[in-house]
Parts: sequence; C-alpha cells; structure tokens
Amino acid sequence: KYDQAEPLYKRALAIGEKALGPDHSNVATNLSNLAVLYRDQGKYDQAEPLCKRALAITETALGSDHPDVAASLNNLAELYRDQGKYDQAEPLYKRALAICEKALGPDHPNVATALENYAALLDATGRKTESEELLQRAQAIRKGRK
Repeated sequence: KYDQAEPLYKRALAIGEKALGPDHSNVATNLSNLAVLYRDQGKYDQAEPLCKRALAITETALGSDHPDVAASLNNLAELYRDQGKYDQAEPLYKRALAICEKALGPDHPNVATALENYAALLDATGRKTESEELLQRAQAIRKGRK
C-alpha cells in the first residue's frame, strides 16, 4: 500500500524538520524511511538524494563511526545494489560493516546483518566463495557463537 504510506512518510518528515530542524538525526531517520519506500517501488532517482541527505545528516549529527551511520550507508548501498551499481555499493557495505564491528563488537546482530547484506553483493558479482564465508560468519553470530 505504497500510495497510503508515502503521504504519511512525507508528513512525518515535514513535522520532524519543522519541530527539530532540518539537520536532526530523527529527520535522517524519516528521510531513510521515505527512501526505502521509493527504493522498494523502483523509484531510484527519488530515493538516492534522500539516502545521501540522511547519510550526511547522520554523520554530522552523530559522528562518522556511529551505528546509525552504518545503517545509512547500508541503505545507500542497497539502493546501488538494486540498480546493479556494484562498484558504488561495495565500499559502502565495507564501511558499514567496519563501523558495526568497531562500535558494536564482532558478535552483534547488526554485524550479522551487515555481513549478510555485503554477502548478497558478493554473490551478485559472482564471488560465491567470499559470499559464503560472510554468510557463515553471520550465521555463527546469529547462533550465538563465533
């Protein structure tokens, strides 16, 4: 029900910008939510500037090594992967994974998610062995062991 969701996301974004200012981390979250909606619909040209703005706000508001920055990087990487822009997506996935590992520790569920997302890119580019290694590591994290 994208047509019902879009005005709600836009309204939440407008309220956040008015109440908190355009550079607040909650505004970045609202931007990301709307961008994901557009990405899911294949509206990549509408999603990309929202993802980039969310990333810029998050980095400025929270610092470049914050887990929310990793989430923003991942959203932009997913957008690029969906479009087959693998060369643009890969460094974003790598950076998101590094941030998660540093900020949250190597066994955090967000690290498993970052590994799975990066593995999907590796799989899409024919790097099956590397993909499988990351997926095995993610599975071990999810099972609670290294």
